[in-house]
Formats: sequence, structure tokens, C-alpha cells
Amino acid sequence: MKFSASAAILLAAGTLAACSSTQAPLNKPLDYKSDAPAKTVAGLEVPPDLTTPQIQNKFNLPGGVTTADADAQTAAAASPVALNQIDNVKMERAGTQRWLLVGNKKAAELWPVLKAFWQENGFVIKTEDPGVGIMETDWAENRAKLPNDGLRKLLETVGLGSVYSTGERDKFRIRLENTPQGTEVYFSHRGMEEVYADNSKTNTIWQARPTDPNLEAELLGRFMIRLGMTEDKAKAQVQQTLAKPAKPQDPIVDGQLQLNDGFDRAWRRVGLALDRVGLIVTDRDRSQGVYFVKPAKGETDSKDEGGGFWSSLAFWKSSDGKTVKPGEQEYRIKLLEQNANATTLQIQDKQGKPLADDFVKAALGKLQTELQ
Repeated sequence: MKFSASAAILLAAGTLAACSSTQAPLNKPLDYKSDAPAKTVAGLEVPPDLTTPQIQNKFNLPGGVTTADADAQTAAAASPVALNQIDNVKMERAGTQRWLLVGNKKAAELWPVLKAFWQENGFVIKTEDPGVGIMETDWAENRAKLPNDGLRKLLETVGLGSVYSTGERDKFRIRLENTPQGTEVYFSHRGMEEVYADNSKTNTIWQARPTDPNLEAELLGRFMIRLGMTEDKAKAQVQQTLAKPAKPQDPIVDGQLQLNDGFDRAWRRVGLALDRVGLIVTDRDRSQGVYFVKPAKGETDSKDEGGGFWSSLAFWKSSDGKTVKPGEQEYRIKLLEQNANATTLQIQDKQGKPLADDFVKAALGKLQTELQ
């Protein structure tokens, strides 16, 4: 927790009474607030892609619903009648990954409710592509982690609440996928933390911090409540997915990741892992077992500029040897079912050709970690 000299001056003005916090509906206290575009926190540089939201409304929603229709439905989605129509919601889990299966609704029907949910929870929707079923929030700070004392209350009253900062930011990528059983809903967390740039402790930078599977589960549980489930039932489903034995790590053999799952389960696990490691799914073909992906914006910046894992690989070459601008290279994640309990994962270029061995080894290692 950080605060500026202004806070110290005001602290001397007198002792202030503390305020009690609101209890969280599930387990974690959450109070997110997005940073305003083009602003910094206490004069510090913000994480790499804290930029003005960019809403891409050029695609139609599945089922023929337009994005204009979705915007019009957002307000209506808040009504009890709309929520009570959504039932048959189940939380599922594989390793540290969790997702929802909404058994009686298509992605197009859930889209406006999902968009309203994130906005109600203090997030700005940065990008959305209903055609692919991808939504991403902007960076936001969980201000419930700050001390809820009288000094903070006073500073917020006079417009100086930003002098307090947790030094952490979160964002989420949301993915919807229609299946014969219903719509699968995935939330993947990305985190950044503010650290000192060197031993002099005069400057700070933002760097990635580990994903938080329990935070993903918390928000999935809250979305279940938003869909009309009672709080007790949502809590029970979240708790049922918390204590699972760790499964052995899937091995990498001959440039392929060997997943100890059948195709359907492997497909779900890989889709969420791609979101977590900073790869955007631009398209997918489940019948062929292929995800088309590219690094997210900010992932291919240099490390000095706060770039992510993919910036460290430096293999941004197309199959014909030409240099490709960071973030423009696309890849295929290919899943091949071997039997009912085994599926292999390969990484290829956009045309399905092999990639450099050292790139494949590093990329598979990153996915292997997130698949546990």
C-alpha cells in the first residue's frame, strides 16, 4: 500500500473514525475501480496496455443478434425476470482451471448479461469481439485491499483517493464457446505489480505477477449469482472446486505436449491456458482441433518496456523468413486425440508448418505450467 506526502500532511490534521467494509458475497472482498485513461497512479507509469478502451463493434453476435441489439439489451439484462430465466448453471474444474457451463443459453444471449456484470463490478470493457466470443477488461485496482480507515475516507471525499494505491492491477479475458451441452464461460486473470526498478528505489516499473485461479473462481461464482443462482448455491459450487488433488504434470515429448485427457477435456484446458499465457484466440475450429492465436498487445514489447513472456523468445519470423512486427505473427495450436485419455498438443505457424525447436520448447513449457 502506497500513499503520497499529501496523505501524511492530512494525517496530522486529526484522528478520524474508521468505516466498516461491506462483506463480500463469496470469499474475497472485491471493490474494483478502473484507472482513468491517460492517467497515472501517484505519478507512476501505468502497466503496459492501460490505454483508452477500444470496443470493436464490427462483428455480429452468434445467432444473428447485432452488437447494437446487445447494447440495448444490457439494461434489460439487469431485471429479475431476465435473470430468473437462466438456470442449469454448473461450475466445472480441471486442475487449477475452472469454467461455467450454462446449459440452456447460447453465447449471444449471455453476452449482454456478461458485459453488464463486468461493468457493475467496476471494470471498463477494453475490447470485445462477439463473433469470436472474446471480451477483455481494462486494468483495474482492487481497492478492497486498501485500509478502510478514516484518513482514506477523507481523502476520497476531497478527491485525493488516488494517493492510496495497492501497487497491483488486474484484468480479465472472458471467452464464450457454444457446445452441444450449452455455453462454456471462461474467465482468465492477468496481474501486474509495481516494483522498484533498481536498488536506488527511486523509480518503479510494472511487471507481471502470477495468475490467481481462486480470484477467477470468485468472479465465476459471482457471475452465477448474477445469472440468478442463490448465494448459498453459488458458494457451494465454488467450494466444491477448491480442494482437488494436484495432477501430475503433462510431459513434453518430441516437441509435443502430451495431455493426459481426452479431446473434449483437453480442448477446454488448452483454451483457458492460452488466455492465461497472453495469447489471444483469433479463431478456432474445434472439429479440426485448432486454435488460431497471436500474442496479446503488450506481450511482445521489450522487457524494458514491461513486455510479457513472449517478448523474451524473440522468434518473430514468418515461415518464409521475413521479419514480422511484434504482435502480428499468428500461430496454430493443434490438438490431436490419441485415445480416450490422451491428446497431443503441437505449436505450428499459421500455415501449419513446424517452428524453430527452441521456440517450441519454450512455448510448450509455458503452456505446460498453466495447464496444471
